[in-house]
Amino acid sequence: MQQATHPAAESATTDGPIALDLSLPVEGMTCASCVNRVERFLRRTDGVVEANVNLATEQAHVRFDPTLVGRSELVHAVEAAGYGVRQPATAAESGALEVEADTFADERAREMRGLALRAVVSLTAGLAMMALMFWPVALMPMAQLNLLFVLPGTFIQFWAGAGFYRAAWRAARHRSANMSTLVVLGTTAAWGYSTVVAFFPHAVMGTGIHPVTYYESAAIIIGLVLAGRWLEARAKAQTAGAVRRLVGLQAKTARVVRGATELDVPIEQVEPGDLLRVRPGEKVPVDGRITDGGSTLDESMLTGESMPVAKGVGDEVYGATVNTSGTFLFRATRVGRETVLAQIVRLVQQAQGSRAPIQRVADMVTGWFVPVVMVVALATLAVWLSFGPEPRLTFALITFVSVLIIACPCAMGLATPTAIMVGTGKGAEAGVLIRGGEALEQAHKVDAIVFDKTGTLTTGKPAVARVVPVEGTAVDEVLRVAAAVEVGSEHPLAGAIVEQARRRGLDLPAASDFESAAGHGVHARLAGELAVVGNSRLMDDHAIDTQPLRPAFESAAGEGQSLVFVALGSRLLGLVAVSDAPRPGAAAAVASLRQQGIDVWLLTGDDRRVAESVARQVGIEPANVIAEVLPADKQAHIERLQAAGRRVAMVGDGINDAPALAQADLGVAIGTGTDVAIEASDVTLIGGDPRLVATAIDLSRRTMRTIRQNLFWAFAYNILLIPVAMGALYPAFGILLDPVFAAGAMAFSSVSVLANSLRLRGFRPVTARSASG
Repeated sequence: MQQATHPAAESATTDGPIALDLSLPVEGMTCASCVNRVERFLRRTDGVVEANVNLATEQAHVRFDPTLVGRSELVHAVEAAGYGVRQPATAAESGALEVEADTFADERAREMRGLALRAVVSLTAGLAMMALMFWPVALMPMAQLNLLFVLPGTFIQFWAGAGFYRAAWRAARHRSANMSTLVVLGTTAAWGYSTVVAFFPHAVMGTGIHPVTYYESAAIIIGLVLAGRWLEARAKAQTAGAVRRLVGLQAKTARVVRGATELDVPIEQVEPGDLLRVRPGEKVPVDGRITDGGSTLDESMLTGESMPVAKGVGDEVYGATVNTSGTFLFRATRVGRETVLAQIVRLVQQAQGSRAPIQRVADMVTGWFVPVVMVVALATLAVWLSFGPEPRLTFALITFVSVLIIACPCAMGLATPTAIMVGTGKGAEAGVLIRGGEALEQAHKVDAIVFDKTGTLTTGKPAVARVVPVEGTAVDEVLRVAAAVEVGSEHPLAGAIVEQARRRGLDLPAASDFESAAGHGVHARLAGELAVVGNSRLMDDHAIDTQPLRPAFESAAGEGQSLVFVALGSRLLGLVAVSDAPRPGAAAAVASLRQQGIDVWLLTGDDRRVAESVARQVGIEPANVIAEVLPADKQAHIERLQAAGRRVAMVGDGINDAPALAQADLGVAIGTGTDVAIEASDVTLIGGDPRLVATAIDLSRRTMRTIRQNLFWAFAYNILLIPVAMGALYPAFGILLDPVFAAGAMAFSSVSVLANSLRLRGFRPVTARSASG
């Protein structure tokens, strides 16, 4: 996968050395006990800060101190645990996203073909031997049949089962055991017993045992386990489909303009600063900014938003989006691994490789599960040999093999990571980037969601609705003074005022001594006079009487408009009303969250009447509106809700709201384009549609429900069937579990967990359900 072939990514910390993150593609893992062993060896390596291994992706994600340990030492640790590490392909160093994601695709395809071939040959040989044994008319005496079965039985045991022996030997060299150990012990016992019966039938008959071989059982067991692994590999490939679909969105070539020449080049040859042309129907190859022309672009593949977006000179465009109409030129700004698409792929891969806290239960059990199973199997063998009915050895062998085969903890190891892979992949397709398993698990516990107003529930693109001057003052004078001061501010309301002044062609005087009063407004000097632009509290601080405009203020506030007073010196000049309309999906988002039983709050620094007006429009109760809050105080309001026992999610723009996002149990950042990697948030909504908040919560709940189902069936399977394999039903019902059925049940348990996880692929985001409903 991508990160295995890159230089490790840096993550700086303020209280320690730089830590590097690296992903290693691990070979040979088959069950949860393998995962635990690799993690244990990595974590005890000097310099390793954290190590997480994912069975579904076959990746080890390691954070380490590069001054103490390097990649070679980490590879050595994995090999010391008894497993291998795939070597990166040199082609992947080119930086092409598609090459990175598909580095090991061919190798995995070959492995799957090998599994399928060995499974088919083993099952065919096993079933053929079984048919000959039970043919109505005996073709030859049993002793001759047993000798006939020696060659195919031995071939299947050591050709088809060679992978099990290699894996079991690697584990044994390091005084460990895994699923392959169980398979090898069980089938070798059946093969060894059968070989003794085939060559020394009279010696066996002398003990009172009927000389029956189990070559066909060993062959079918190996075939069923291999078939189960093939089904697992196929299902794993389906769970990773989201990343492949994202990578497949990338254009293969780009049209670079060099002077009067236009040249089609491979995507990996595009460099920042190149001028590129995009024609109707083509994909934008990389990220950049339009320099000439314009069009509408379909950005649904990145944002989940179905409506095309109009773009003109100066607007940003993103790689993999589709140009629907006009032709335009743009200057490349981010290419290769720096594009928005690459960031999304990277975040999805990190999320799919992460683990949820709920997985600790499975990890704790599987750490000692295989050794305990081996002890149980040996105890079962001893009990049946000592107290079982005749032929005791036959009964003992059947139960011993059945216990070893049926107790494989594969399903436990796959229960959590496969659901996380599918869940985070579906989220990415809908425009919801979930940072990892911990965030996914935390989201389903949320019972209160706090929305910031500007840019979150509203469009974040305010426009001047009206200008109300005091008597004797012109509208243009109010705008001129307000814009001259606000030109130094980055607040959205300031941008709307400056834009309106420029539209009217006003000349703005130079401002000096600009100063911002957080949450209240701004002031600066114009030709030596102090100009103040802000709310009534700021006006009071400067002893400016706002009473002449109070009627206009009350009227505009009742309509939900944001209001700023404008004063020059000690004179009130006027009032500017700015409107910021609610986002189209805001009301649907609030309604959907309330249907899920979640309490919705609005937290804003705006005037209370403005906030309550927006709340009414989107369906938030007035009692849940917290207004006139300074940015620094938002975190305290989140803490108050948490102190009341609420699990709180904060939804904001990821920058001004960073302290509140970090304080919340779940931080959700509304972001587009370059905001996809906002560090303060656990979840990022690429398209900015507030309905995606409901999608994230709904997806989290369904994913956690799937994980619980998987873990329940994985544990219940072993709890119920191991006693059956031991022969617990024989005294009362005369029932013994045949090793062949044990192998089939073991394979079925893993495949059922994978199939249950894949059901999440049918998840429909709230935005899609809203559109169809």
